[in-house]
Amino acid sequence: MSTHSETAPGRPGFLALELDGDGAHPAAWRKARHAPDELLNGARIRSTVLAAESAGFHVATFADGPVSSGRDVAGRLNALQRAAFAGPVTSSIVLVPEVDTVYTEPFHVSTQLASLDLVSGGRAGWLVAASGSAEEAAAVGRSFAEGAALAQEAAASVDVGRRLWDSWEDDAVIRDVASGRYLDVDKLHYVDFETPADFAGTRYSVKGPSIIPRPLQGQLPVVAQAGLLPSNVDVVLASAPTPSLLAAEVAEVRRAIAGGGAVVGGGPAVVAELDVVLDSRGQSASARLAELDAFTPWSSSRARFIGTAAELVDFLAELLAVADGVRLHPAVLDAELEELAQLVLPELRRRGALKPVAQGGTFRELLGLERPRSRYASVGSEN
Repeated sequence: MSTHSETAPGRPGFLALELDGDGAHPAAWRKARHAPDELLNGARIRSTVLAAESAGFHVATFADGPVSSGRDVAGRLNALQRAAFAGPVTSSIVLVPEVDTVYTEPFHVSTQLASLDLVSGGRAGWLVAASGSAEEAAAVGRSFAEGAALAQEAAASVDVGRRLWDSWEDDAVIRDVASGRYLDVDKLHYVDFETPADFAGTRYSVKGPSIIPRPLQGQLPVVAQAGLLPSNVDVVLASAPTPSLLAAEVAEVRRAIAGGGAVVGGGPAVVAELDVVLDSRGQSASARLAELDAFTPWSSSRARFIGTAAELVDFLAELLAVADGVRLHPAVLDAELEELAQLVLPELRRRGALKPVAQGGTFRELLGLERPRSRYASVGSEN
């Protein structure tokens, strides 16, 4: 578990925005301000992530997994690919794709995420997912994992990823034209990972080293839902059934991380999850939600804020006093992002509730995490 030193409760926090599809509501595509067939093209991905960055969001997340069934079927491209596409066209916003740990090869996950970190200039993270869906297992011809097995598979995948990121020392690439040597092979290391004997899923081993250099951050910050990874995580996502319970849940997650000890200081960052429906262009949030729900009711395990931009500012200011950050899930991305950009983030920044946006900064820097040395490097062998 990484040491988290600069985002203690009461200090300015950060805001993340989920950019999946046209919004979190299943009927969001009906209210999107573009033609339905534009959802899956590069221009749409580019415009939404740039709009989030321009608004001042610190982090963009990208959901993944199978689309829902029913008459409001949303389109979705691969999350990691979307984040990689967004890397070179953005300059400050952190890019965190959701990547499954159960049905995706850990070696490939590690190298793809390291590549994202390289192309984004150190602005990448990993939102760990562990699918317990029988349909997803069947789609890839794998056995079904559930319960404790999911957490064990996720922990093993994250461990593999972290070892592979360390398998190249920072100065392994020497590019010595005179000698014709690109690499110093003595600075590449075998990770020799094996799943434990009591592993719930199919056992495997990873020899390594990685096939690409160490990520710019050394280790990408790992983000996970509370309870999925009891250790080896940098950001924990906290959810509650209602907004009024969310701050208490953040505090409870902190206590759990600290083993029941002090609530303040130390441990990974805690980020609150919040669905958002706002008044927009003269229509009340409740009326907008009722209209959307008439097509398909919106079911979510997250707390849901329904109201005006001014009311959301007050709520977020209080929430950011106890949480390190908040991840917003807009009902309709086009509508909510417009209100957030024009009315919510500027006022939160004026109140001093938000961290500054750092051009060229890394995700680790946003979280107050130091860049770690490779576990395989000998003392004095790295810069």
